[in-house]
Amino acid sequence: MNGHDFAGKVALVTGGARGIGRAIVRAFAEAGADVAIADIRQEEAEATAREIRATTGRALLVVPMDVTSLESVQRGCAQVLEQFGKIDVLVNNAGWDRIVPFLQTTPELWEKVIAINYRGVIHTCYAVLPHMVARKQGSIVNISSDAARVGSLGEAIYAGAKAAVIAFSKTLAREHARDQIRVNVVCPGLTETPLVQEMQQDEFARKILGAMVGYIPLKRLGQPEDVAPIVLFLASEAARYITGQVISVSGGLTMVG
Repeated sequence: MNGHDFAGKVALVTGGARGIGRAIVRAFAEAGADVAIADIRQEEAEATAREIRATTGRALLVVPMDVTSLESVQRGCAQVLEQFGKIDVLVNNAGWDRIVPFLQTTPELWEKVIAINYRGVIHTCYAVLPHMVARKQGSIVNISSDAARVGSLGEAIYAGAKAAVIAFSKTLAREHARDQIRVNVVCPGLTETPLVQEMQQDEFARKILGAMVGYIPLKRLGQPEDVAPIVLFLASEAARYITGQVISVSGGLTMVG
């Protein structure tokens, strides 16, 4: 049996329009899943769906979703259930950050970072879990960050929010193991994405990110395609006895025991 065969399965991926999310959507579609792309960037999401649909032949649904709004999340999840009838896999990938020293941040920045990176995960889990519990099956993979595991210069609020995602995920894993629902976490390191490219417009961020590359043992930036296979594995039957775990995909930048 192929543990990575997702034929007949439905995956919901937040932030799936670009970057790591886009690679995750493609990986699930290539493995046979039908995929819902939940994103606030509608045009990019539609373009991603058209491209992946054309190359894989899978059904892809674009769902408008602002993860900071519980109402938007619930509406989007209802749309997925109406279209596909179920959600087997939830991947919480939507995220946002700016690299700024803590004392130069503002309450507005705190709120945005926490709302997207932490409350967004709470919202989607709150919306999807009742369906998974009723079916007594499901897999959730939450995307955190190595910043959550070891800290990161200029990312105090982001690191804190992503650390909260890890603790939240482990708690859900314990609470819902009896429901045969697995919850795991993937922590990417520095990865070449549109978000990182945007952050590099700032001189301070550019210096920090440039210095980080030199500390990566494998001597290169991560690519979205480096992250997607680990997400696919954790969501698959091959990982059926794995829950509550945190896996870094960072080229060895962090080696946490």
